[in-house]
Amino acid sequence: MKITVITGSPRRKGTSALLADKFIEGAKDAGHEVLRFDAAFEDVKPCLACEYCANHNSECVRRDAMNTWYDKMIASDMVVFVTPLYYYSMSTQIKTVIDRFHANNGKLAGNKKAMIFATSYGADDWTMEALEKNYESILRFMNWEDAGKLFAIGCPSREIIENSEFPSKAYEFGKNIK
Repeated sequence: MKITVITGSPRRKGTSALLADKFIEGAKDAGHEVLRFDAAFEDVKPCLACEYCANHNSECVRRDAMNTWYDKMIASDMVVFVTPLYYYSMSTQIKTVIDRFHANNGKLAGNKKAMIFATSYGADDWTMEALEKNYESILRFMNWEDAGKLFAIGCPSREIIENSEFPSKAYEFGKNIK
């Protein structure tokens, strides 16, 4: 299976980066091909809603890293979103990438699986509700199948998440993809 992991943290060694690392390790151990797109470290400009893509065969007017990743994401069987929680939603860095799907919605929609992993400082049982609803709406719109969610609440630092069960759960998600 071809998997694209899109991360949204501006911290290379942050809590969500650890989950991405462990998921990728598990997926590769299971024999899957994994590509990682670290959105915070790529040049990704926001969608202008200019509709240039609608009149130019899905070509985006923006000239940035997304242009080199569209074909890779289209060819993927699964897309995994990994983000820290920012005000009960995904980070701007990953949301910008998702907004840019617009140019290729027709090519990206359908026949894909998706997962979401998120980390948060807060530990309330409702902490991830808004993010989860947003993720489910994206999947519904794209006609993608949810293959799993991992919400690591109460993980404000790398040290805390390293001593939790969440990294091993992320590894198992990767290892057990079907």
